[in-house]
Amino acid sequence: MVGTILTTINHGDAILVGNPPFFLKVILTYCVPYYVTTWGVILGKRAQWLADHPSG
Repeated sequence: MVGTILTTINHGDAILVGNPPFFLKVILTYCVPYYVTTWGVILGKRAQWLADHPSG
């Protein structure tokens, strides 16, 4: 969903006039939000695990 919205915002004008956007930019537009969200979840789970399992 986020990738589609960002693609529309970033490349919508080119798409509307019939110019295809650079394929790699569109792929990155979809992948970056996924990776950022995944990284945030990993860090959150790690922080919770460290809080639940204090060393010492």
